[in-house]
Amino acid sequence: MSKSPTLPLFADNLGVPQYLMGFVAAASTIPGILISLPAGSLSDTYGRRRILILSAFIFASAPFLYIFVTFPWQLVLVRFYHGFATAMFVPVASAAVLDSFPDKKGEKVSTFSSATLIGRGIAPFLAGYLLSITSSSFSSVYTSIGIVGIAAFGTSLALYRINTTEAAAFERPSQWKGLQNLFRDWARVATTRGIIATSMVEAAMYFTFGAFEFFLALYAKSLGFDSLSIGVIMGAQIVTVMVSKPFLGRVSDRHGRRMPILVGLIIGSLPLIATPFATHLLELAAISIVYGLGLSTVTSSTIALVSDLTRQESYGASIGFLRTIMDIGQALGPISTGIILEMTTGYFIAFFTLGGILLAFFLFFYALIGRKTENP
Repeated sequence: MSKSPTLPLFADNLGVPQYLMGFVAAASTIPGILISLPAGSLSDTYGRRRILILSAFIFASAPFLYIFVTFPWQLVLVRFYHGFATAMFVPVASAAVLDSFPDKKGEKVSTFSSATLIGRGIAPFLAGYLLSITSSSFSSVYTSIGIVGIAAFGTSLALYRINTTEAAAFERPSQWKGLQNLFRDWARVATTRGIIATSMVEAAMYFTFGAFEFFLALYAKSLGFDSLSIGVIMGAQIVTVMVSKPFLGRVSDRHGRRMPILVGLIIGSLPLIATPFATHLLELAAISIVYGLGLSTVTSSTIALVSDLTRQESYGASIGFLRTIMDIGQALGPISTGIILEMTTGYFIAFFTLGGILLAFFLFFYALIGRKTENP
């Protein structure tokens, strides 16, 4: 709710100029570049539990800070703080899921991802509705988000009460590896060809996602759609990912990781290219759905593929590396698109560029990986 469709509408209400919109959108992804790999590595050594609870605290506290924002730079700072929650939560929780289901990694990590997307699927519809009935009262929306965040933090404390069998996925021996061994683990992950290629594709996918999620809302607003309609458009994408991802993860487990990634890049490129030609609600909703399917097809295989290429004791580090590279892409996406929009007229070139990037990375992944990936 804090992001889609609230954030671009809030930024526009603050009077953020077009060329700075991308920086507002990217601020929350920068912590992922800084902290995802260290957080994943620390969870490999000290366990997942403490980091998950810390991330839940940030989820609970950050929404209330938006209420006091009156200048664009303040919004950037709040988004930066808020971003640490996801930066820690996603790689560590994903590693815990992989620990628990070594034979069904694609299916189970995709099911976990879909579970998080239940909230994201409801969020745009609910946020759009709240903005609609409160005459765009952003403080009311962010207060609601904060209440939900407090509930999530309370739920996370239940990790202290899980039984011994379940605890194996969340705890590790508290033994410091030393900086030399830690850096050696990072170097091993960062020099594995398959992990590099997969991380680059993830970055390209989220480069387009970060831009598409932010600027599709503004494009729809420029066509005259109200907040509720924009929420429907954005929510359609998230619901698509939520519903399709477990099924696509199962396909990945049974038929391999490479082909779903390649197919997903093609599927994701088509709606991006089509976006500037869409002017009606149903057209934009269809574009959102197809793009969500492409995103789901790619990301249902990437984490599982990275885990296939590393040792179990380095799951946190490998997923942290993937998320670090991914966040670089997601941060650059809206920034680059905002600059393109500032330098050109309309959305045509911006969305065509995004579609072309996915097609380019289709060729990159096919050429670098070929028909087989290397073993860990």
